[in-house]
Amino acid sequence: MIFLKGSEHRWLIFRCGVSFLLILGTPILIFGAKAQAQTPAEAQESLQIIVEGLEGEELKNVQATLAPPPGLVREGKVDQLWLERFQAQTPDRVRQALEPFGYYHPRIDISLETPGVGIYRLHVKVERGEPVRIKSLKVLVQGPGLAERRLREQLKGFPLKQGDVLDHRKYEEAKGNLRTEALDLGYLDADFSAHTIRVSLTEHSAGIELVLETGPRYFFGEVRIEGAPEYPEGFLRRYLAFHSGEPFSSSKIFQTQINFNNSDRFQEVIILPGKESAVDFRVPVQIKLAPSRPKRLRFGIGYGTDTGARGKANYQDLNFNHWGHEWHVELNLSERLQGLVTRYVLPSHSDLGSFTSLKAGLQKEEARTYDSRAISFELEHTRSLGRGRLGSGYFQVRREDFEVGFQKGRSRLVMPGLRFNERRYDDLVRPRKGYRYALELRGTDQFLGSDTGFLQFLFEGDLIFPLPLEFLLLARGQGGFTLLSDPLPDIPPSIRFFAGGDRSVRGYAYQSLGPRDASNKVIGGKHLLVGSVELERRISKIWGVAAFYDAGNAFNHFGKIDAQQGVGIGLRLYTPVGPIRLDLARQVGVKDPDFRIHLTVGFGL
Repeated sequence: MIFLKGSEHRWLIFRCGVSFLLILGTPILIFGAKAQAQTPAEAQESLQIIVEGLEGEELKNVQATLAPPPGLVREGKVDQLWLERFQAQTPDRVRQALEPFGYYHPRIDISLETPGVGIYRLHVKVERGEPVRIKSLKVLVQGPGLAERRLREQLKGFPLKQGDVLDHRKYEEAKGNLRTEALDLGYLDADFSAHTIRVSLTEHSAGIELVLETGPRYFFGEVRIEGAPEYPEGFLRRYLAFHSGEPFSSSKIFQTQINFNNSDRFQEVIILPGKESAVDFRVPVQIKLAPSRPKRLRFGIGYGTDTGARGKANYQDLNFNHWGHEWHVELNLSERLQGLVTRYVLPSHSDLGSFTSLKAGLQKEEARTYDSRAISFELEHTRSLGRGRLGSGYFQVRREDFEVGFQKGRSRLVMPGLRFNERRYDDLVRPRKGYRYALELRGTDQFLGSDTGFLQFLFEGDLIFPLPLEFLLLARGQGGFTLLSDPLPDIPPSIRFFAGGDRSVRGYAYQSLGPRDASNKVIGGKHLLVGSVELERRISKIWGVAAFYDAGNAFNHFGKIDAQQGVGIGLRLYTPVGPIRLDLARQVGVKDPDFRIHLTVGFGL
C-alpha cells in the first residue's frame, strides 16, 4: 500500500491486490442490538468483549478480529499487561475489519469495566461513519479474447457500479472470476495489466481501474495415457471430457479427473497439462493411471421386516477379458426372497454414460400373499440424457410359475419396455435436499409369443426438502396402471400390484394389501397408488426422529380404491454404509387397528 499526499487530497493506492484483513466464519451469539464474540470457555468467564453499533457481516468480521489471542487468558486469569496492549490495539483492529466494507473513518469508543473480581468487560462502541463510494470505474478486457461472450457477460455483470459503496470483497471476487473465466476459455496467459483502487480519504471516494489482457488462446494438443496397458486405448479415451483441437479448458481437465475417479477402476489418476511444452499454442496432456484390482468379491448383511434377515454376495470383473467390459454376478438370500443374477455390460466408447447390458436371473419369492419362481433374460441399451438422467429400452423374456390365493399358474412373457430415471441429491449418505423418480412403460401381446397381453405404466419417486430448525420434509409416491386384454388371473404376481410394507403403507405387512378373491385372500390388482409424507428432525450428526403418514392401496377400479392408512413415529441412524430405520406404525380407519414395527438395516435387495 502506497500513500500519496497532494496539496488538496490524501490518496491511498492499492496495487497488486487490495491490502486488507478479512476474517469470516467465527461463531457468534447475538442478543438484540448487542453481540458478544464467543471465546474459549475460560475467556468467556474472565474476559467479555461486547461490540455495539454493527450487524451482519460487518459485526462478524469485527468480532473475529477481536478474538482474544492465546495467552491473554491463562488458567482463567487475565494477563493485565497483555490486556492493556490488546485494548490499545482494538481501534486499529476494528478499522482494519471495516475497511473491506468501505468504511475508513469509523468512530470507536472503548471502555473497560470490572463487574467482578478477576472479570473484565471490554465495551467497543462503533459508528461506521460515512462510507467511501466509487466515483470512477474502468473495467476492460483487451486482447484476442475481447469478443468472447462469457467475458463480456462478466464485464456486464461486474457487481460494483459508480455510486456504490466500495466493497473490497465484491471487487476481489469479481476480479478473480474474470481471470478464471479467461483461463477456462483457453487464454492461459491472461493477466491484469492494471488492477488499482485509488481511495481519497478526504472526499470519501474511490476510483477503480481493472484491465485484463487475455493474451493468445491455447488449445488441447496430443493426449497420452500411461499406466493402464491392460485396458484398450479407445476404452480409456471415453473418459476424456475434451478432444484434441478444442480450446483448452481447466474445467474440462477437472471433469476428466472426475470421470476417471468415478469409474471405480483406478486408484490413482494424475493429469498433467504441459503448457510449457505447447507448440503453436497446443497444450499436450499426459494422464498417468494406476489401475485398481478389476476382480472383486464383496459381501453384505442386513435385515428388513419385508424380507427378514438377508445376505448378499457380489462378484465383479470390471475389465473382462481385457476389453473394458463388465461382468457381475449377484446372489441375494433372505427369508422370503432368493435370487441369482448375472449381468454382462458393454460400455459405449463414444458416450461415457451409455452402455448395453445382457442380464439373466433366477428368483424365488415367498410373500404372505403369493409364491413365485421365475427365470428371465433381458437385453437393455441405456443412454445418458444429461446429468443424473438415464433412459433405456429393453427386451425381456420371462417365465414364471406362481400361486396366488387358490390359483396356480404358469406365465410366459416376451416383453419390450422403456425406462427413464433421474436422481439429484446433495449427499448420498444423508441427503438434505434432492429428488429421485423413475418411469417405466412395458407391455406385450400374444403375437410376440406371450401367453397374455397388457400395457403397463409404472412410476415412483422421492422428494426431500429442507425446513427451518433442522427439519426435513420427505414425500414419496408410487403408482402403476394396467390395460389388460385378458383376465387378471392370467397375469403373474410380478406384473400385478400389491401394497403394504416398509416402502409402502406402513402398519401393514409386506404385500398384504390389494383386491381379494372369494375366499378373502389377497390376489393383487391392476392398479396401484401409494403416497407418504414424513417429517424428520435432526437431533445429532447421525441421529434423527420422524413422524409419518402413509396411504394407498392396489385396486382394480378407480371408483373402488379403498385406500388404507398408517401413521407412526420413527428413529433414524445414519451410518457411512446407509441408514438404519426403525418405525412404529399404527393402522388408521379400521375397527381394531394393529401396531407394526418396521425395521430396515443395511443394503436393500
